[in-house]
Amino acid sequence: MKAFQTICRQLKSSKGFSVEPASHVVFSTSSYLCGRKKKVNPYEEVDQEKYSDLVKSVLSFRGHAQTPESLFKEDALLYGPVSKCKASKQEEEAGVPQNWFPLFNPEKSVKPTATSDPTIPLKIPLQRNMIPSVTRVLQQTMTSEQISCLERWKQRMILQLGEDGFAEYTSNMFLQGKQFHEALESILSPQGNLKERDKNLDSGYVQSVQHVLKDVSGVRAVESAVQHETLNYIGLLDCVADYQGLCVIDWKTSEKPKPYIRNTFDNPLQVVAYVGAINHDSNYSFQVQCGLIVVAYKDGSPAHPHFMNAELCSRYWAKWLLRLEEYTKKEKNQDIQKPH
Repeated sequence: MKAFQTICRQLKSSKGFSVEPASHVVFSTSSYLCGRKKKVNPYEEVDQEKYSDLVKSVLSFRGHAQTPESLFKEDALLYGPVSKCKASKQEEEAGVPQNWFPLFNPEKSVKPTATSDPTIPLKIPLQRNMIPSVTRVLQQTMTSEQISCLERWKQRMILQLGEDGFAEYTSNMFLQGKQFHEALESILSPQGNLKERDKNLDSGYVQSVQHVLKDVSGVRAVESAVQHETLNYIGLLDCVADYQGLCVIDWKTSEKPKPYIRNTFDNPLQVVAYVGAINHDSNYSFQVQCGLIVVAYKDGSPAHPHFMNAELCSRYWAKWLLRLEEYTKKEKNQDIQKPH
């Protein structure tokens, strides 16, 4: 170090030579620093002056919480207002019957007349004639989706049971339903056979509906035919009795639980068709305002009752009128196409 200082003093004393102190002195033992190139930041190449206003607006913005309303406003601003497709005239008219007819009859009372005997339920036999039945109307006006679903179920059952096995299965189901209705008739009719009534109590279906039967009283009709004298259709109802009001009761059997009324498919339309027919059939002196669908199970598990008040009946009545109109149109078209 002393030798270095001596050299410096000698150099200072030399003419025409001066030593300026360096502003920064860096000593490094690494050769990397000497050979490293300076890294270029890509953002420095951006024209910052050109985009300075945009950057300031973004950084200074304080966003509010998004809501459905604000999102709809943003969409409207970006893409324009929503264009709602107006339903065609045919679609608008599809839900409204062209020939409306009331469900209830203002000329009839809910209570039966004094001339009728409330202790003996009506049982009018069904006269087979050219008038379409409620069942036929519903079968002939099923939607393509309903038909497809029914066909898939049929093919699946045939695959499992075979053709003969499926035929036997459907025959047994029909027989069980028939026996169930006969059992209920013997229970609900005062003139029913006591031995038959006791025997039927062992049935799983009958056990299934016991909690419903406790609330059924004042039976007015059992397995009785009805005819709508104006709309011209017929049917055979299961029962008319008091259950939260005077009801048309429809007893159904099922292998699968049906806890909701939507699970019963067209059954509500069948019930309101009977309600409308009773209210406009001169054989019945009383008027019905409610409906009840009772789904019973073979294993005796509690049945599912689906009560239909006057408001719900009115809604299904409009749908029934549409199906009836559709059936009438189909029949007219078939008559036209038939060779004379």
